[in-house]
Amino acid sequence: MPKYVAFLRAINVGGHTVKMDHLRSLFQAMGFSNVETFIASGNVIFDSKSKSTKALESKIERALEDNLGYKVATFIRSIPELAAVARYAPFPDCGEDGNVLYIAFIGGVPGDESKQRLLSVSTEIDDFHIYGREVYWLNRKKLGPSEFPGGAKFEKTLGILATVRNSNTVVKIALKYS
Repeated sequence: MPKYVAFLRAINVGGHTVKMDHLRSLFQAMGFSNVETFIASGNVIFDSKSKSTKALESKIERALEDNLGYKVATFIRSIPELAAVARYAPFPDCGEDGNVLYIAFIGGVPGDESKQRLLSVSTEIDDFHIYGREVYWLNRKKLGPSEFPGGAKFEKTLGILATVRNSNTVVKIALKYS
């Protein structure tokens, strides 16, 4: 049975708090098995017979809105997809001290106009690379504070829903389940 990771957008922000045991029980009630959470930022690992990530995203979003009372954008990646995301290295200076790599999971492949809008806000501090349904954001903190606030800015700039994770989280999940 395929294993997936659901990256949930804003599950525990904006005055909303969802305990991870409650979130796991909601996923189990949806019929998923081997449900686990990874840190309290909305990363849910589960098994499902479904082969359609779009169908899974829709099912989870409907169930979470019904149970929690607010919309929770959901981004599903299979374990092999996540392993490829974790391995991808778009920036040669990513591992240098003071640099932090973030990965934004987005709802689809952005069009050329969306890509250009995002790339146009690159600076020497914040650099972006789009590959498939992910945006890699290198933040060179040692050069100064970022002027790019993250998830909401990705959505506004790309015109696509997004959720952002530190690459360390993505790598840890990929290593644990690959």
